[in-house]
Amino acid sequence: MEQFVCNSCETVYEITMTRWKCDCGGVLDLRKETPNIDVEAWRQYPNSLWRYVDTMPFANDAMSWREITMGEGQTPLLVLDPLEPHTYVKVEYTMPTLSFKDRGAVVLMAKAKELGVTKVIADSSGNAGTAIAAYAARCNIACDIYLSDQTSPKKIAQVKAHGATIKEIQGTRETIAAAAQQAVEEENVFYASHVYNPYFYEGTKTYAYEIYEQLKGVPDSLIIPVGNGTLLLGAYYGFKELLENRLIDKMPKLIAIQAANCAPLCLAYETGKPKAAPFTNKGTLAEGIAIAAPARSSQILEAVRDTNGTFIDIEEEEILSAREQLADKGFYVEITSAVNYAGYLKYNREPGEIVVIPLCGAGIKS
Repeated sequence: MEQFVCNSCETVYEITMTRWKCDCGGVLDLRKETPNIDVEAWRQYPNSLWRYVDTMPFANDAMSWREITMGEGQTPLLVLDPLEPHTYVKVEYTMPTLSFKDRGAVVLMAKAKELGVTKVIADSSGNAGTAIAAYAARCNIACDIYLSDQTSPKKIAQVKAHGATIKEIQGTRETIAAAAQQAVEEENVFYASHVYNPYFYEGTKTYAYEIYEQLKGVPDSLIIPVGNGTLLLGAYYGFKELLENRLIDKMPKLIAIQAANCAPLCLAYETGKPKAAPFTNKGTLAEGIAIAAPARSSQILEAVRDTNGTFIDIEEEEILSAREQLADKGFYVEITSAVNYAGYLKYNREPGEIVVIPLCGAGIKS
């Protein structure tokens, strides 16, 4: 039986629709058995991320996902350039709402439906809010999304299109999260947070499973953008489960990318700190990773260090240049996603090193 456990004080809680953090303020992880992975069993499921449902903490007869899936997952893994045959891009913007956040959102909302939730609240820089709104609509669950009043109008339009109520908040990303959390407490409803709810990571871990299947093994390195760490931690957990099942014999190095103007994790890594101190966001085009105080900073830093990875920070002009270079190769990504390619260009690769880069969001979102 799965339970929530505090990452700070290790207090254990039953999984309920209103529990989203520890009484001490710490973030919650899932306490569960390492899944016994049966690769052959994957074939009996649809060709989506739900082929891995047996590795997720749902009841064996859980069917909620079948009613809400839109075929998310199984995104293409392509060689970036014939001149760089060992570098791959995983085209995450082919998901239903055009970003990788669909991975976590569909699993989280399937859990919400299973728990009998009737309303959710989420806060987001845009993509997670869009994904939660879309899957809430599929579940017929009421949804409020808290966003910055400076969010890309195209992302706001996407959220509105799915029928969610938008709460535009003036202030930092942290101010927006605090407003959402206050509303969650006042209304006593489900907090569909891509940061706080560990079921979101049960969705993003499928990124690792797919790469394992597509490469028939494990890459040497993963380039991953990091704000709150939802893709990085998901990939880390997914490859850990594959390693513990002896399906792979090593972990890929996690190469975490941040915008230099909002890089609290880079600073903590460089100074050897176990967690990030609050950082002043100087303003960055990469709005999707502009997180000055990531709630799971200690876990992100631990994952990068555990895999002998590193952090790379990217200047603003490098972001725009990288976006143009990707477009020249046929890939039109949102501005935040361009930091990945900028990071790749700065990363000191070994000859023949197999690298995977996620193209996290579609260019029309920016």
